[in-house]
Amino acid sequence: ERAAELGMPAVAMTDHGVMYGAIDFDTCAAKTPVKPIIGCELYINAREPLTSRDPRIPYHHLVLLATDTEGYLNLAKLNTIAHLDGFYYKPRIDKAALSAHAKGLIGLSACMQGEVSSHLVNHSLESARAAAAEYADIFGKDSFFLEMQDHGIAEQQTVNQGMRRLSRELGLG
Repeated sequence: ERAAELGMPAVAMTDHGVMYGAIDFDTCAAKTPVKPIIGCELYINAREPLTSRDPRIPYHHLVLLATDTEGYLNLAKLNTIAHLDGFYYKPRIDKAALSAHAKGLIGLSACMQGEVSSHLVNHSLESARAAAAEYADIFGKDSFFLEMQDHGIAEQQTVNQGMRRLSRELGLG
């Protein structure tokens, strides 16, 4: 209701690793002119399959937004895979699962725990470029976006500068 009062045409909700709030969110939004965008911030094993139980293998954050019914169903499928096949401290997916269920989804690079951002924090522009290009291949160039945030964290400025550069070089939004 508040989003409608503020004239916002749409609002997204992206629970961390789950979709518990999606139905209530959609039901509440249906009572307003605000379009609900269902999403989830998933944990992704960037380099290893889900069978890996090595705690040294990093997982990253990745925000997904459903653009249509097929995207919602793919998001639900990925959440199911994360909980049934990939759960190890966190519900995780891998890039193979992501690639198989990417249709109808928009990907966002996420916070500083995202794969692209984490490479930029470590001053590895080449690795960040490769990760961004890989996600652009998975989702399509027009469906993967680089996030910029400013929470007053010094490293965030490094990430934001890198994101601007990658956006120009790779033609990503």
